[in-house]
Amino acid sequence: MGAQIRRVREYHNLTQQAVCGRSGIDVATYSRIEQGHASPRLDTLIRIADAIGVQLAELVATTSESSAPPG
Repeated sequence: MGAQIRRVREYHNLTQQAVCGRSGIDVATYSRIEQGHASPRLDTLIRIADAIGVQLAELVATTSESSAPPG
C-alpha cells in the first residue's frame, strides 16, 4: 500500500512535506507509511487522500485495479 500511496503522491507532483502539511500527519510517520513500515488507520488514509486531492479508492487501489479499464 505504501508504494501505491507514493505513486499517487508523485503523480500529483507533491512532496511528502506538502502532504504532511495539508494532512497534519508527522513527516516521520508518513515516511514510514510510504516505506511499508507502518500500516495507516482508515482515518489516516482519508486524510492523506484529501491532502493529495484524490478519492480514497484511488489512493488504495492495487496496481492491477488502477490500470484496469473502467467497466
